[in-house]
Amino acid sequence: MIPELIRLDPTLTPYTAEIQQRLALYQATQERLGPLTGAISQGHAYFGFTQTTAGSVVYREWAPVATSLHLIGDFNGWNRSATPLVRDDHGTWEVTLPPGALVQGSRVKVHVHAADDSRLDRIPAYIRRATQDPETKDFCGEVWFAPSSSPTPPPPPLLPILGGGVGEEGLRIYEAHVGMAQEEPGVGTFAEFTEKILPRIAALGYSAVQLMAVQEHPYYGSFGYHVSSFYGVSSRFGTPDDLRALIERAHALGLRVLMDLVHSHAVKNLLEGLSRFDGTEWQYFHDGPRGFHRGWDSRCFDYGKLEVLRFLLSNVRYWLEEYGFDGFRFDGVTSMLYHDHGVRDFQGYRDYFSANVDNEAVCYLQLANALAHEIQPDVLTVAEDVSGMPGLCRPVGEGGIGFDYRLAMGVPDFWIKLTKDTPDEAWSVGNIWGTLTNRRFSEKHIGYAESHDQSIVGDQTLAFRLMGLQMYTEMAIGRESLVVDRGMALHKLIRLLTYTLAGEGWLSFIGNEFGHPEWVDFPREGNDWSYTYARRQWSLADSPFLRYQFLQAFDKALMHLPQPTSPPELLALHEDNHLLVYQSAGLVIAVNLHPTQSLSDLRIPVPEPCDYHLLLDTDQTALGGQERVLEKSTYVWEPLAVGQAAQSIQVYLPSRCALVLAPTKARE
Repeated sequence: MIPELIRLDPTLTPYTAEIQQRLALYQATQERLGPLTGAISQGHAYFGFTQTTAGSVVYREWAPVATSLHLIGDFNGWNRSATPLVRDDHGTWEVTLPPGALVQGSRVKVHVHAADDSRLDRIPAYIRRATQDPETKDFCGEVWFAPSSSPTPPPPPLLPILGGGVGEEGLRIYEAHVGMAQEEPGVGTFAEFTEKILPRIAALGYSAVQLMAVQEHPYYGSFGYHVSSFYGVSSRFGTPDDLRALIERAHALGLRVLMDLVHSHAVKNLLEGLSRFDGTEWQYFHDGPRGFHRGWDSRCFDYGKLEVLRFLLSNVRYWLEEYGFDGFRFDGVTSMLYHDHGVRDFQGYRDYFSANVDNEAVCYLQLANALAHEIQPDVLTVAEDVSGMPGLCRPVGEGGIGFDYRLAMGVPDFWIKLTKDTPDEAWSVGNIWGTLTNRRFSEKHIGYAESHDQSIVGDQTLAFRLMGLQMYTEMAIGRESLVVDRGMALHKLIRLLTYTLAGEGWLSFIGNEFGHPEWVDFPREGNDWSYTYARRQWSLADSPFLRYQFLQAFDKALMHLPQPTSPPELLALHEDNHLLVYQSAGLVIAVNLHPTQSLSDLRIPVPEPCDYHLLLDTDQTALGGQERVLEKSTYVWEPLAVGQAAQSIQVYLPSRCALVLAPTKARE
């Protein structure tokens, strides 16, 4: 039987056998596991700390080759021999505590006499909360029971938006880190984010917020990507109840909440994490070199092992059902897909179907997507994959991997290289068009000009790259600065081009919507543990005296434009004039990237014989421009052929400016 993926893309025909083998592995694994919503995804209801109807508490831990396990904590004075666990035939250890022995917030660890004869106090694998002692910096588990009530219902389905009467609402993601979301130096909280930041996100017109660093991680500067407790809500930001309140408030504001889910690797720390939990390298992870990610200094899961699948699939279900998340951005998918973690130049299809592909990881991602969509049919899953694996965002039944979207990761890298290496007067509009539209249109993408990856220390935000040190001195309204004028104009054009060309969805990192300067750098020894760059300076955007407000206003206008649901259509491209005209989501967008030359009486092709009205002008005064085009202009169509179009309109297109035009009712 030919997989549907090949019918969609016949160029994949030479790899029919490999795609069929992936489907066969998925089907065989699912048969081995049983129903995905059965026991294989309910590990969190069995392992860790669970309450019985009689009020007692059962603690279970999988540690197949450990010599002994003892539960320790405040309840027994941290006595390492007082509360032993009993092992069953499958390597699961268990103990039952009487009612009242453990209550919400009880501090606990498990003392493990491991197979390598080590004796360490460890954090239980399924712990739902772990806190760090402010003095010793040691982490300790806390008993935290599931709430008796279910999460709040999700926000309503995505609805059409007003964009000149055309298009539908897409996925517009606001990527955010709770800890750095406050302006004051320090670590922000879920409560502060709920009160201060969520309303800003909703007011701008985003449809989803993506939360980074939710899972507990020992090192704050890891950005949340070296996870230690996969079921634990990061205690730096508050309690599990605080996170639930955040999600409830987001839903009330019409925002979906996506979680940055890290299943690609785990922290290697012994005392906080899973590594060598039972004394072996291979309990949760691969043995030998395959179990270590040298580039990330972390451990790599063995996705072919039953209990690892239970641990991770249950984790997917846990965050959806117990907290009400609406989906996930799966981190590090490229690293999972390939034995060399994708550290290579991908030359063609052969690279996606070679022995370098980790088919067990492919199978896990298929299972995770199938489970998530079965539990919550309108769930959204986004893959962080730079390799471009074909079928990544096609249904599993077609031979795909099952994601809804993939991040268009090559686009921000393109903008960084272009802005670093090439003066804008030498930019090629053909290169811009080709790069932003170079994707598989049978699979949905999230386009973005910059995310947290482009902002971290060693790099800098797009605005800072464009304007540099003049952002410190020349952003006041009324100050004359050609550097700032250029930077703001290009910042808007880059975001507009990316929004309308690079994907069916959009993502922006917290603060970048108003051109946040500088970079992100978490407190560490190298910066004397400073929070200076681990915060967001909202006062810049809120000040009536600074030009940041104009970039924020532009972002709000951008978020109210429809997003493409089909491939954009090129209408005109002229390298000499730096002119690009195209249709996207029913709109005609004319872009003049020339630094000095405005185009008067420019005749541009339009796809329909009707008048067009001005929906958005990047040069508006309210957006920090010079208002060289009349607001609310209407452009009358004429039956004059230009290019491949039988009709055209005449416009004035200033330098470093874009016009977004919407069709009006055709003339009688």
